[in-house]
Formats: sequence, structure tokens, C-alpha cells
Amino acid sequence: MARRANQKTQLKPGAAKPEQIASVLEQEIRTGVLSFGERLQSESELVQRFSVSRNTLRKGLEELNSRGLITTKVGIGSFVTFNGQTINDASGWSKALADVGADTEARTLRIEVMDDPELASLLKLDNPSFIVVDRLRLLVRDQKPISIERSRLPLSAELEDVPLRGLRSGSLQQTLRDAGLVHSHGEEWADIEMLGEEDAVLLECAPGTAFLRTRRLTRGADERPIEYVTSLLNPVYFALHLEF
Repeated sequence: MARRANQKTQLKPGAAKPEQIASVLEQEIRTGVLSFGERLQSESELVQRFSVSRNTLRKGLEELNSRGLITTKVGIGSFVTFNGQTINDASGWSKALADVGADTEARTLRIEVMDDPELASLLKLDNPSFIVVDRLRLLVRDQKPISIERSRLPLSAELEDVPLRGLRSGSLQQTLRDAGLVHSHGEEWADIEMLGEEDAVLLECAPGTAFLRTRRLTRGADERPIEYVTSLLNPVYFALHLEF
């Protein structure tokens, strides 16, 4: 069934708003409007939908959580480890690895403009054009490849010259900051991918080797998508760390 993503929900005056929010969402979950495993709307969307403050909304979500209908996750972006040390890749792999003392360097494989209608649809963008930035990351000491990072940046006026002049100081994050594109929040997924022949050559592994794959989407404070990056991480160095 279709979600009520763009509809306002009027709360009854006088009644406790957090309990009303929880009850509305509970009804949608139990009736299948929100299917099992489906993400709720973002905080910003729910705040607008119910016309409440973030604090009131969070109390409503806490109530829904207490009813056993949702699970709230915190600390997104801090679940990957490098050599056993937890890293936060929210600001990019270079900083994350440097913060744990890993001496790495990134080799740019390509920077170009490419149309990707499927990704544009996923991110709800009208323009299907993206700036493609693919990099191979290596350990400095022995030039051993440890990851491939494939970034997709929605093509915009702020970034249109990047394919011509390259990255600022070789840094994608510096390039984004200089363009005024600052990450505010986002989400990340992790799974396993078996290496194809081309990636296996780049990563100096046998085809079919299982690698940890992460996909991270970062947004600005205005919800504008800034970067979608898929990373293939060598499990000799990287692992998934969960706390419960």
C-alpha cells in the first residue's frame, strides 16, 4: 500500500501528542500501510507531517519503540572496524583511517560525468547526471590495495568543474567543503559482495573473493543528497562490528 509520505496528519487537541503519534504509526504498521522492515519517514518528514517539535516526535517514537513495533538505531556510520579498531566513515575513508593511525593513500581511477537513471530514481532526483569518482585505496608501506571506493555526486553548479580540474588537494571531502556542500546526516548499509574479475585485478585478489561492501548516502541539513558511495573493503583489514 502507498505510504502517507506527503500528507499532513492532524492531531487531536488536548490529548498527549507523543501517544497520538505512536498510535497513528502503530495503526499504519498493523494495517500494512507500513510493511514489515520498511523504514519510517525521516525525522524532518515526520515533524512536518504531524506539525510537532523534534522533541515531541522523538517521545512518540520512543513510545512506539516501547510497544515493540520499531527499533531505533543510533551511531550510524560507526560500525566498521579497521584492524580491530572501530572507525567512523561518515566523513570519508581518508579521515576515518587516519584517525586510527592507518597510513593509506588513494589512487584516483577515474573522474567523469555519467548518467545513472536508476540511482537518480533511488535518490528522487530529476537530473540523472552524476560526477563519478572512483578511487583505489592502498597501504603506503607496501602499496597493498585494501579497498575500492566508488562515489557518485549529483551533478550541480557547485561541482560542474570537478571533472576538469580534479579534486582539491586530492581530497573528495575537501572538494565538497570548498563547494559549500557539508554533510549533516545520512544512512549506511553493509553486506557481502563476491569480487568480479575487474575488481579482483585491482584489489590483487582471486575472482569470487568475498569482500565487505558498504553503501553510504550522505545528505545536507536541507535533505539534499550530497554523496552516494559504494566501498569494497578487504576483510583481512575490515570487519563489521555490532553492539547490542
